[in-house]
Amino acid sequence: MINVGIHGATGRVGELLIKNLQNDKIARASTLHALEEFNIPVPSYSLVTNDTKTLLQKSDVVIDFSLNEGTEKLLECALDNNAKPLVIGTTGLNKHQLNLMREASKYMPILYATNMSLGVAILNKLAFLASEALNDFDAEIVEMHHRHKKDAPSGTALTLAEHVAAARGLELDKVRVSGRDGNIGARNKDEIAVMALRGGDIVGRHTVGFYNDGEFIELNHTATSRDTFAKGAIKAAKWLVKQENGLYKITDCLGI
Repeated sequence: MINVGIHGATGRVGELLIKNLQNDKIARASTLHALEEFNIPVPSYSLVTNDTKTLLQKSDVVIDFSLNEGTEKLLECALDNNAKPLVIGTTGLNKHQLNLMREASKYMPILYATNMSLGVAILNKLAFLASEALNDFDAEIVEMHHRHKKDAPSGTALTLAEHVAAARGLELDKVRVSGRDGNIGARNKDEIAVMALRGGDIVGRHTVGFYNDGEFIELNHTATSRDTFAKGAIKAAKWLVKQENGLYKITDCLGI
């Protein structure tokens, strides 16, 4: 039995992880890191703690769906002689936190994904192929999420934009646009727009569009339930415990 620790256990995805693992024959939610009250029943065999070191010590692998500050603390603690496989699904990480993750991956296996769904993994590949083939088309990305999401644009949208830019030999930081207002002039050929919409209880919708004179093509992915993220993270955790140290992507786990 794989002992799975959950970092951010009281969050939306965290609670879905607990529910899904209760019916799993290979893994169980052994340790739950929580700073708030749970809204669901907690299994009697699960240890609840607010101590990151204890979480790592009691787990074979840790799944992290927290906030960027929490992920940073988890990585720092994991580097401090508590190296364990980490599946990180937290979005909105800054450059320091991403660099910290790369450094930590030298000492433990880490799988980082801004989206854990199979559909989005395929969408990234399709976006790359379309961007490469339709090099003269204008590329625009629009993402929609619920009103409570704190980071914008979403990590998924930025990852899609990275694939679109890479296919054209561009550096995303130099061509990304995340807002237009006023008399800004005509659209630059190389720019890649990444726009964020927020409202209601939308789980997640991402559209990658390629637009030209006389025609356009749009690739869409819609998440109708956060359960897809929880199931994907559990699949990743089971895979990661068998891997060598290094930084992995969700596509490595899925073999695509």
